[in-house]
Formats: sequence, C-alpha cells, structure tokens
Amino acid sequence: MRSLKRVAAWAAIAAGSLGLMAAGPAPAQSSDPIRIGSTLALTGPLSATALVHKLVGDIYVDDLNSRGGLLGRKVEWLVKDDQSKPDVARTLYEQLVTSDKVDLLMGPYATGAILSAMGVAQRYNKMLIHHTFGIPSLAKYDKHFPAWSVGPKPEETVPTTLFDALAASPKPPKTMALVTSKFPSVHFMSLGAREVAKKRGIQEVLFLEWEFGNRDFGPIAARIKDANPDFVFVGNIGLEGNMLLEAMKKIDYVPPLHFHLYPAPGPMVAAPEGKNALSVTIFEEHPPYTDNPVAAKFVTEFNKRAKAAGFPYTKVEVQAAASFTAWQLLEAAVTATKSFDDAKLADWLKKNQVPTIQGVLRFDRGNNYGDDLMRIKQVQDGNWVTIWPKEVAAPGATLKM
Repeated sequence: MRSLKRVAAWAAIAAGSLGLMAAGPAPAQSSDPIRIGSTLALTGPLSATALVHKLVGDIYVDDLNSRGGLLGRKVEWLVKDDQSKPDVARTLYEQLVTSDKVDLLMGPYATGAILSAMGVAQRYNKMLIHHTFGIPSLAKYDKHFPAWSVGPKPEETVPTTLFDALAASPKPPKTMALVTSKFPSVHFMSLGAREVAKKRGIQEVLFLEWEFGNRDFGPIAARIKDANPDFVFVGNIGLEGNMLLEAMKKIDYVPPLHFHLYPAPGPMVAAPEGKNALSVTIFEEHPPYTDNPVAAKFVTEFNKRAKAAGFPYTKVEVQAAASFTAWQLLEAAVTATKSFDDAKLADWLKKNQVPTIQGVLRFDRGNNYGDDLMRIKQVQDGNWVTIWPKEVAAPGATLKM
C-alpha cells in the first residue's frame, strides 16, 4: 500500500509500544552491553554515501541507550572500514563474529559488501539486517532481512514506477540513452530498465557501460551528446553521477531529463549540474513522510548532526531513511521476542509486519522481500522532493523538465 495514512497509524503504534525514538525514563541496565558489529565503506568510492549510514547508526544507538538500550542493556556499535571492497568486508565480518564475538550483526552499505557479509552470517547462523541490497534473487539466506524496500523483482517494478512518472509528464520522452556502471546491483537494475523502456515503446539511442571505479567520463558524455536523447538513464552509484554531469558541462551539454539510480545524495543536490536530476527514494524530508512523529524527531536530530559534520546535504533522504529503518527492524524484533537469539529474531521478522518511517515492511515474499515501496524524487530548488506517486509527493511538487 502506497498511502501513508496507514503508515502514520502504524508509526503511532510503534512509537507507543516499541519506544522507537520515544522519550521516557530509561530502565535499569545490566553491566554487560550488547555488541552489534558491522562494516561501512568509510573510505573508497562509496564513502560519500556510507558516511550517511554511519551518522544514522550513531544517532539511533545514542537514542537507544538514552532509553535504556535493548532489553535494559546498553548497546555498543562496533564499526569497521571495509574500504568499499567486498573482499575486505568479508574478512572483517569474520573478525566481528570470531574475534570480536559481537552479539548481533548489522549489514554494510552496497550490494557487493552485503553479499559478502551475508555469506559470513550464513556460515555462523547469524541474522543479518541490511539496507541497500539491490539484487533480491541473490539473497538466498533465510536469516537476511532487507530494509531497502525494493520488492522481490526490482528490475521490473522500480523502472516501471520511473516510467509511469515520466509518462505522466507534459512531454513524455520518446528516446533514451542508458549508460551504466558495471557495479553489480546497478548493472542489474539498469538492464531491467532497458527491458521496461522497450516494452513502453521508448527508443534506445545509446547504451554504454563502464567499470566501477572509472573516473574518466569525458568519452561517455560526448557519446550521450551525439545521441541527443530525450532522456538519460544513468546507472550510477556514489559520485559517478556527479563526475558524468561535470564531464557534460565541459562540453556544453545539458541533458533534457536525467535519472540517477544510486547517487551520493548530498553531492548531487549541491551541484549546479544536478538541477532537476531524478532518482529513487523511500523517504524525503517533507510531508506526508514527516507527519510521522518518529520520523519528525529523527529529522531534527539528523539535521543538527549532519550540519555539525559538514555534510553537503543535511536533510534526511533515501539513504538515511534506509539505514534508520534497518535499526528499527532490529529493535522491533528484539523488543517483541525479548531475546537476542538470532533464530528467534529471524523467525519473528518472517511472521510479522514492522512499521517504519518509510512504510510497513514485511518479509513473506521471494527471498524474504516484501512490497516495493520505491518512489521517484527530483532535485528542485536545492532539495530532493518526491514527485511520484502523487499521494506521497511533496506539497505542490510535480516533475520539472
């Protein structure tokens, strides 16, 4: 269900029954903390986005501890830098389980690292909640749970939502250039978008790929300009989209419409070239999302800390919301089961729906995925705002050309 009326009702229940981000006296804590281990891409090409996830985790853990922690035990979050490398993430998750002996795991950022972490979790029968895994068909472990609500077949449903938004515009595109990174989840989604566009009768005038880690986007920008499409679909992650837009600027080319799959949210919105950029979202900092009191409190705290940290974009958007949701799922499962046992937590999540700031999540469809709650947003007047579907769009917001 895309309507946020039901979400707001669920959120009110969550705030009251689970204590999520709620004020109140903290119960007495035992002397032994609960240790939660994870990695994040604190350095490397994914760091611009992973740092958002780090800030969100710090906010959530601080709030948890102010409310007495989990089941009255203080929470310690042990975070290691996987350097944006899946093989490093695999080694570090092994260390977290075997050497550091953490009680629970929280997933890293990006599909490759999450897949590595999932393999370790499966080896040791640990539950893994994660927030940005983009290829559901590869997530075959029965104790993994995605906070990124893309549904079991995002390669079909996500681009369908995008092209629905474009079809509702005053001038729907007839031609498309699709350029994409070979980063696994990005490439997977981009190939799905090709098929959806073809079924919609949109002519593909250019298809190009680049290796993840590429920094020379000049030739790609030139090919796009020569193709002269109505719409540019950019399968990017992190700062790749910014580098491509900068390369376009150097040759005096401005794409008429441009979509970026997984951009670094701050740098994209801050760049003049990012004007009118489109992307996917599950949450943006405006009504009706912020009508949820849990979300509103989180927004206030994130704004303050992001500004203090010098973030280029200090508002809550899709990355921050996905990370917050992951922590909500963990707290909900622990609170409901009154347990830290991985098997009990996983069993509860499979059988129950969880209200979160992005919507109500469930895990009873393919490979523990649930509904596709993805929406479309656009950079407008220096902010990301949801424009589609209409029932979750920012007040007065429509697609700008």
